[in-house]
Amino acid sequence: MMETLHALSSNPFLQIALLGGLLASIASGVMGSFVVIKRIASLSGSIAHSILGGIGFFYWLKYNHGQTWADPIYGAFLAGIISAFIIGWVHLRYKQKEDAAIAAIWSTGMAIGVIFISLIKGYKADFTSFLFGNILLLSTKHLLFLGVLDLVILLTTFFLYRYFVAICFDEEQSTMQDLPVTFLYFTLLGLISLSIVLLLQVIGIILVIALLTIPPTIAALFTGRLIKIMISSILLAIIFNTLGILFAYSLDIPPGATVAIICALSYVIVLIGKRFNCLKKRTFFSIF
Repeated sequence: MMETLHALSSNPFLQIALLGGLLASIASGVMGSFVVIKRIASLSGSIAHSILGGIGFFYWLKYNHGQTWADPIYGAFLAGIISAFIIGWVHLRYKQKEDAAIAAIWSTGMAIGVIFISLIKGYKADFTSFLFGNILLLSTKHLLFLGVLDLVILLTTFFLYRYFVAICFDEEQSTMQDLPVTFLYFTLLGLISLSIVLLLQVIGIILVIALLTIPPTIAALFTGRLIKIMISSILLAIIFNTLGILFAYSLDIPPGATVAIICALSYVIVLIGKRFNCLKKRTFFSIF
């Protein structure tokens, strides 16, 4: 433990990782709250897994064709936006077929990623960091990119908050009130895809839903107000990310899996505490 504390002040990789975890926590807390309230975790999971197609394509451009600008995280961003818009279009036009569309995009995105990865010549090991996460590999360039995405998420949510709340709780009523439901729904899905991209390096594609949904799910057990759920979710995500990164660094184990396990264990502990009345409403979840 003393070695880990010393590394906090001397290891730039660990410092960047903790800052990356903070940036990811903001996005997961804000957008994860909408995911939980609107109950679209499976939709978010489809976006997360379809991102593999964009990552594979950009890896292929970078290693097979020497396109140094083709950072896989940009491919993840592009694929996430495209997948979100396709799912949103199916949801608004053909609601009865939404589950099939989610499954199709989920599997197709992953299949495209696997095909492009199989075409890459030479070394491919760093691709696994997108599957399982490795926040210790973040660079200052990634931090800047993630910071910009965070800013977009926060500003858009600030200006459209009450409209997002309206479509999350009653989409049909919002339509009757002449709100631009199509625009709002596409924007919300786009922001969710941005938050997923933010979480990729922290926890990976396979485990991303844990960090996106568990903190707001825990917070929702103590308060019904969305703004309180968001603030509590951000704080919980920061705690989970920080503990996960420090434990992973200290024990030399994968950080993404460690964060996911901490999320899951915390949820179980909270459920047990609620079951035996050990946790009351008057907690830090409801002081804001």
